[in-house]
Amino acid sequence: MQETASTTPKELEVKLEVDPTSLPALNKIPLFRTLKAVPTRSAEVSVYFDTDKQKLRKKGLMLRVRRKGGRYIQTIKAASNAGLFERDEWETEIAGKEPDLSQANGTALEPLLSHKLRRRLKPLFETRVRRTVYPVMDEARAIALTVDRGTLDSGSHSLPLCEIELELDRGTVAELFDVARQLVLALPARLALKSKSERGYEAIDGKLETPVKAASIDLPADANTRVAFKIIGLGCLKQIINNEAALIRGDPEGVHQMRVGLRRLRAAMSLFAVLLRDPQTAAMTAELKWLAGELSPARELEVLVNRVAAPMKSRRRRWGMPSLSRELAEKRDAALTRAQDAVKSGRFRALTLETAAWLQAGLWTNPQDDLVRDRGDLPIAVFAAEQLTRRWRKVRKKGKALAQLDAPSRHKLRIQAKKLRYAAEFFASLFARRRAVKRRKQFLDALGRLQNGLGDLNDIAVHEKRIAAIGKQRSNPSRAFAAGLLTGLEDARIGAAMTVATEACADFGKVKPFWR
Repeated sequence: MQETASTTPKELEVKLEVDPTSLPALNKIPLFRTLKAVPTRSAEVSVYFDTDKQKLRKKGLMLRVRRKGGRYIQTIKAASNAGLFERDEWETEIAGKEPDLSQANGTALEPLLSHKLRRRLKPLFETRVRRTVYPVMDEARAIALTVDRGTLDSGSHSLPLCEIELELDRGTVAELFDVARQLVLALPARLALKSKSERGYEAIDGKLETPVKAASIDLPADANTRVAFKIIGLGCLKQIINNEAALIRGDPEGVHQMRVGLRRLRAAMSLFAVLLRDPQTAAMTAELKWLAGELSPARELEVLVNRVAAPMKSRRRRWGMPSLSRELAEKRDAALTRAQDAVKSGRFRALTLETAAWLQAGLWTNPQDDLVRDRGDLPIAVFAAEQLTRRWRKVRKKGKALAQLDAPSRHKLRIQAKKLRYAAEFFASLFARRRAVKRRKQFLDALGRLQNGLGDLNDIAVHEKRIAAIGKQRSNPSRAFAAGLLTGLEDARIGAAMTVATEACADFGKVKPFWR
């Protein structure tokens, strides 16, 4: 029976990527020993349709026709504001392998079905998988545990697929994540936030395993503060997870973008701290801090090597410079290895899954404290204006005294400015009128220049500290001389960086708040 817009079905699932060699261990997990239902097996071919310009993808839609035996199932999916693990879904059995767009009435695809779009729809890529479905059922829950092994073919690329999908048919989100937790503890399984269709589009675009920047956050105007935090937090988590491949491949930008996602998540937790007063959140905070500590040296040393040491490396008349450059490069490489080891670890796999579970169904989502509950029920536009006003005033006040601040105080101001920028980006969709958009651009431009100036001052302080540590090695006077030279060059940049930051502070003091 075809679904209507008023009864839109929801798909709630958790996807894990796993090495196919570890699949035999599934049968050793206690959960599988208790399963009484017999698994079902099938071979399936799914063809994904869109236009050459990927109009459906840009609208957050997916159109697929799956062949299963002699049957053809057409599926339409749409992104949901409820989060990364929930999507609107419409499935219909059709007569053949081509989409039957007459069955799209009442779906999210219907408004786009112009004659032009109908003519331009074409198959873009396909998946071929061997599927095994294990029903996880008892009185409290019904979860379909699906193992897919096969390939994704985009014409120019053929990618291996090995995934475990957990789809909730009956029960709670917490129970769904509990099953995922058992799998992650027993197997080297990783939480995956990219669907097969997303991977197919990446293959077409040539963006497999490339660094991923933060995506814009679209907050529903009628959302409350609690819902808004979940949407923002899941968006940040997606940036973290989607940079795993680039980081493991050794791409410095992958390290940087994962750190950005991590900083954005921690900034969001600070922004919404009034909602997050529970022991579970404290444990999450500690684990996120661990990850930040594992990633930071790789990024800091990458910047030091490329921006400071590399320009001086060829000046061999400078005593010890080539040797110092080599040592810094070795330290950078060791820091990158440390970051890679952290992201490959079971601790990281557990962290990403637990973060997702916490954002979807953590203690904070059902507060017992009346005050916390009331703050969570507050319309997000009201909460956003409060937070932006408070943080904007704090940055302006401290910025006026920038010339009198010492390095630690400047660092705190930089962190406050960064959190304000993230807040402005998180809440951008709530203030979308023309004047607000214009003012937001001016606001972010001025704030960005302030951040750059303060960031440069912080980089200088970090670089000088690292270089000074090397210069203390008395056994190598020439290297100590080179370290002193680099320290002097960095010290000479303070005046210019301070001028940039001071001018940016003055400009920032003149901009008007876009949320009023």
